[in-house]
Amino acid sequence: MIQVISVLVLFIYTCSAGIIGGPLHASCKLDWNVGMNCKAAGQTIVDQINKWKGDDCGTGEKCLYSLDSFDGKILKAKHETPKAHYIDDLTMVFNDNGDDCAINANSTSETWYAVLDYGTNYCNLHNLITGSGLDKTARFKEDTSDSVCTQFSSANCEKY
Repeated sequence: MIQVISVLVLFIYTCSAGIIGGPLHASCKLDWNVGMNCKAAGQTIVDQINKWKGDDCGTGEKCLYSLDSFDGKILKAKHETPKAHYIDDLTMVFNDNGDDCAINANSTSETWYAVLDYGTNYCNLHNLITGSGLDKTARFKEDTSDSVCTQFSSANCEKY
């Protein structure tokens, strides 16, 4: 009986991935390249998180960020959605690459049953990179897709 249930769960999980077309849990993985060293890039993102730590969100969700830690290499933070108060965990890993910084970023919902998120996890990261101005640096590049970033292609970061 347990084998039948295990096979059924695996089948549903596999089919769901094909239907959803992305991660099975609301999350986003992306890579950035910014045209400055990682120490400066990391501090710029920390400053933006601190700027948006309050609950004055305006019309979007550019608020309620909190910094957990930053050791110069790994940044951990949280973002709370202002209406439903869901918590998303953010992690960024900074790797110097010559004059540039390669950043591996991830946002994932703490809500275990979250599957679709209207691009919220993408916007958690996107809003920080654009709010900080790092998207305007020389050689800026972003790499992600719907397969690793829930609803990336339909995300509205002015709203989320």
